[in-house]
Amino acid sequence: MAPAKIAPSMLSSDFANLASEAQRMLSFGADWLHMDIMDGHFVPNLTIGAPVIESLRKHTNAYLDCHLMVTNPLDYVEPLGKAGASGFTFHVEVSKENWQELVERIRSKGMRPGVALKPGTPIEEVYPLVEGENPVEMVLVMTVEPGFGGQKFMPEMMDKVRALRKKYPSLDIEVDGGLGPSTIDMAASAGANCIVAGSSVFGAPKPEQVISLLRKSVEEAQ
Repeated sequence: MAPAKIAPSMLSSDFANLASEAQRMLSFGADWLHMDIMDGHFVPNLTIGAPVIESLRKHTNAYLDCHLMVTNPLDYVEPLGKAGASGFTFHVEVSKENWQELVERIRSKGMRPGVALKPGTPIEEVYPLVEGENPVEMVLVMTVEPGFGGQKFMPEMMDKVRALRKKYPSLDIEVDGGLGPSTIDMAASAGANCIVAGSSVFGAPKPEQVISLLRKSVEEAQ
């Protein structure tokens, strides 16, 4: 089984103090820092891009887990590679034609490729990307509609996680959206091992306790 990885979503952090917020999360036991990159087109919101990743990279050696909610992910590969991104997760909905080229380019820039899918996308659409000659290394199952933080967790998405875990026992399976103390057990028991949590961590009086609880739930489920 793939090890537990807790990835606080920096979208919920204080962007005016991004470096110190990143260090705070790592000191609380976070494994990765989840970076939401939105283009205002694939999703209505507009967030950060390569310049922010580059700036943050100067202050941390942490794994920067970049989730690309963009229409043209190929355009972002070179700038994010130069900026120091660690993981590059693109959406299957915009990459059906050129995903093999995309994965090759991501790897060539020293990043780890992953694929994400929206709640309305059938899980079967990512299977070719996991099983291909040049496979992705992670699947991100969105448990809310991508684009905004603070949404309610969709428990019905756990069927996708269960299907993935049964088919690929050692795959990194990430879940993102509405994860916190009240929903983590559903995600962990379904087989998710990479947990993105935003408001439930940053809004907690003691974020370190939430991170610890999320990890414990994943490890006990395994």
